[in-house]
Amino acid sequence: MQNERGSSMMLNGAEAPGNGREKTRGELSVFEEVVNVGVAEYFVTHDPHVLASFGLGSCVGVALYDQKRKIGGLAHIMLPDSSSMSRKGNPGKFADTAIEAMVSEMERLGSKRTDIRARIAGGACMFTIPGAVNPRNVPGPCLGMQIGERNVEAAKAVLKEMGIQLVDEDTGGNHGRTMRFDVSSGSVTINSIKHGVREL
Repeated sequence: MQNERGSSMMLNGAEAPGNGREKTRGELSVFEEVVNVGVAEYFVTHDPHVLASFGLGSCVGVALYDQKRKIGGLAHIMLPDSSSMSRKGNPGKFADTAIEAMVSEMERLGSKRTDIRARIAGGACMFTIPGAVNPRNVPGPCLGMQIGERNVEAAKAVLKEMGIQLVDEDTGGNHGRTMRFDVSSGSVTINSIKHGVREL
């Protein structure tokens, strides 16, 4: 997606929704837009957006940033791996395809892979079953726990395979999170009712 401030891209190709606020850099006034990155979406930009994913439960948010060139992306990953799907469909849905797509778009905008750093959040267990046994491949005692854990593991594996350093994470637990990523500064903040605000 092309806009007046430069190149941005959202998976569904739609104009990014969100509220904006004025920000001044020296003598320049820049409109900073908050972009909501929904489930199974990703967004890559070199504009001064704040990218946000709300309600991260078992889903995982992956923020990629090139500090040198101020290029960043955020994905709201729903599932760990696309390999078992006969129809791949939406690349933003899976850890492997979403991260690869973001890196490719960042490189298209001028990033070098060696300059990209990652932060991740989410992968929680949101529901419990009292007294349930938890074999490795069976959900329980947290219903759906394995999908959150697998999302985190898959994201880390893809980042490692692509040679992208993971600098921080806020994952696991049994609480939801909101992830905000300011592309102008590279700061990532995590907000949850249980733990308040934390900067990664």
